[in-house]
Amino acid sequence: MAVLSVSRRARAVRVLGVVSASAALALGTAGNALACNISEFSAEAKCDGDKGVITVTDVDPAGIPATVTVYLQNNGADAKKVGEQVVKGSREGTTITFADDWKANAEYRIHVKAASYVDEDIKPNLVTPATACKKEEEPPASTPPATPTPSASPSKPAEESESPAPEPSESQSSSPAGNAPAPAGDSNLAETGANSNTGLIAGIAAALVVVGGGAVFFGMRRRGANSDS
Repeated sequence: MAVLSVSRRARAVRVLGVVSASAALALGTAGNALACNISEFSAEAKCDGDKGVITVTDVDPAGIPATVTVYLQNNGADAKKVGEQVVKGSREGTTITFADDWKANAEYRIHVKAASYVDEDIKPNLVTPATACKKEEEPPASTPPATPTPSASPSKPAEESESPAPEPSESQSSSPAGNAPAPAGDSNLAETGANSNTGLIAGIAAALVVVGGGAVFFGMRRRGANSDS
């Protein structure tokens, strides 16, 4: 009876040890699953005013530190490393922000590494919206140049509007010093003879004729009177 009791105790202890080991393994696996997982991370492209930002949120309730690295993609390859930050998740979610003035339809690869728990990318890659945060300024519409209104009478150039003074001809050019032209009044008198002595001589001759005729007339009357007496 004593031997039977000892074997039953040993069997019970053995069963209890197996159950405890199984429970510990299950708890360890569950703890690892709950500690940190790539599914607990999410990324989003947002706008902060007219600037673009990329946010990564970690909802790991265990709060295991994880390093998040963001890369800008170009044709399936890393074109630029945007930044790298460490995040400690929480049940409510912890969000970190990467400032990057992203373009429309840009693609980003986001990698998460947390000790021995996770070392992989968030799938799928983040693609930004089709509209960028800052709209490109449109160039102002060009205004066509104003058509000049033609004037009623187009003005002539100064050279044409002001006719040059006529040059003096050879006849009007200055005469030699020794042959200066006479004034206009003197030349007219010379042409009509008014400046000569012909008129004075003619007047004196006429007066003499009258005096002579009168003398002859009185002489004949005296002679007739004498012959009658």
